[in-house]
Amino acid sequence: MLERIRSVLRDALQLGSKAESFTESTKLLGSVPEFDSMAVVTVLTLIEERFDITIDDDEVSADLFATVGTLSAFVEEKVRV
Repeated sequence: MLERIRSVLRDALQLGSKAESFTESTKLLGSVPEFDSMAVVTVLTLIEERFDITIDDDEVSADLFATVGTLSAFVEEKVRV
């Protein structure tokens, strides 16, 4: 799952090889300059498309984007449901 989330972040934020160094503890919001409010929408859209899931507005919070790990865990849980 981590690799797939890194791929989404790489493509959505146009990070190139920089995304390869992301680990579960890599902070996102406020730490990755490319990850702004517009990028949040792009990341969510790509996640919905690539994982064939729907993310409701009430599921989206800053905590979701705290780290690569929190985002990955959220998507993993959504895929299971």
